[in-house]
Amino acid sequence: MLMILLSLVARRLKLKNLPQFEKMCGGAAIEQMALKGDPTTVDFPNVMTQWSNCNFSFSGLNNSAHRFIKKSEEKYGTPADGIVENAPDICASFQYSILKHLAKRLQRSLLFCDMNQMLPKERILVLSGGVASNQFLRSGLEKVCSKYDCEFVCPPPELCTDNGIMIAWNGVEKFKRGRDIMYDPFNVKVEAKCAIGEDITEQVGQLSIKPDRIKLI
Repeated sequence: MLMILLSLVARRLKLKNLPQFEKMCGGAAIEQMALKGDPTTVDFPNVMTQWSNCNFSFSGLNNSAHRFIKKSEEKYGTPADGIVENAPDICASFQYSILKHLAKRLQRSLLFCDMNQMLPKERILVLSGGVASNQFLRSGLEKVCSKYDCEFVCPPPELCTDNGIMIAWNGVEKFKRGRDIMYDPFNVKVEAKCAIGEDITEQVGQLSIKPDRIKLI
């Protein structure tokens, strides 16, 4: 979900039109472009502030980014195939907005777990998947874990591939071993949203947990 969001914004910014990003995925291109920008320049709105749970949603950020890019292109008179002048600031600020959203949700989840004694004394958070290769997001989430005495573990960037690839590879390994193979696809029950464990979203929301502000950058 997050990798798709980064790819959509990178495509809207036309970053692939730059030679250095031509063969790079959208998330990596945004991360590299952001190194030249100021993450505090564009104040993208916080999302899902009306819900005090731990759920994520990036559609609001996506819409905000697209609207701001359009306004910036009009402001600077950017040609159809050109890169808007403030692209580095947009990328840096967009990454920062994503980090703030993730961090707040993570803080709330750790606080809820502490309140209900749901975690062992030695706590570990594992960040994986394609987005885990983003060093900016890694650094920010590690700061959150440090505040709550939680060890932060992340695989090396070369192993942080897209979740879709990992799921497909898991299927290849299972197929090679003859495990969990369905020969009749019409008998497979497909669920658009498959719950993992018990849904306690409402229980978390009722507590209205307000995490302290953490200096992320």
